[in-house]
Amino acid sequence: MFTFVSDAVLAAEETSSSSGGGLLSLLPLILIFVVMYFLLLRPQRKRQKDAAALQSAIAVNDSVLLTNGIIGVVTGVEERFLWVEIAENVQIQVMKGSVGSKVNMDGSPIVQPKAAKKGKKSDTKAAPQTDEQDKQ
Repeated sequence: MFTFVSDAVLAAEETSSSSGGGLLSLLPLILIFVVMYFLLLRPQRKRQKDAAALQSAIAVNDSVLLTNGIIGVVTGVEERFLWVEIAENVQIQVMKGSVGSKVNMDGSPIVQPKAAKKGKKSDTKAAPQTDEQDKQ
């Protein structure tokens, strides 16, 4: 009879200690979600914000590259649509969402200056020399 009671006590202790193991078994699942957030969701939201900012900043006479590869000049801006001139006297109406980026007329991307990050010391770098400075 004594062994039966001690077995019951041991079984009760094992069940009470295994409840803490349930939380530990969820830890890898939580870590997977955290990693997915930083690797997938956060960059996607940043791209969506950048695309929305680009689409709202488009104005007449901007050169744009559409997502299908067409380069043209914006001739008109409506609420959801743009009129883009792709050749002389040839205009097409496209949705603002189809604009991939602003470009120069030769197709090269317009380089936006990046803002310096706050909290870091700014390094004073020498300005790159241009061809005109090399000739002098």
